Amino acid sequence: MKSTHNLAEFQQVGRDFALGLTPLLDRATVVGLYGDLGAGKTTFVQAVAKALGVSETVNSPTFLIFKRYQLPVTGSGYSSLVHIDAYRLKNSDELRRLRFSELLADPANLILVEWADRVADLLPKHHHQLHFEFVDDTTRRISFS
Repeated sequence: MKSTHNLAEFQQVGRDFALGLTPLLDRATVVGLYGDLGAGKTTFVQAVAKALGVSETVNSPTFLIFKRYQLPVTGSGYSSLVHIDAYRLKNSDELRRLRFSELLADPANLILVEWADRVADLLPKHHHQLHFEFVDDTTRRISFS
């Protein structure tokens, strides 16, 4: 578990996490982001995206459900960052209909799923799980499993 006490520390955790990932050989790398509203999930995705070279503004795709960002050749091994926000989904079938299985099948995809608990039955059994906890206006706790 890591505690951060300001935005810079929080963003550094995101950068370190991103740079420590290694693509899988047989499927996309999936990171489930769990936590209440305001706990820092989108801010974490923004830090990961920046660390991987995304130059455009990264916002939560709440109404789009997902957004794909092409990654520059940075040595990460990934060619796309897929940011999914499952907050508005009624069930995992809605994500399934968006061809989620095709995203999962591509080892060049790094998939970050906000509100992962809403689509947990679609996520690989062994995905990265990050749990975010709002402590106060500046402090967040992040647990990795």
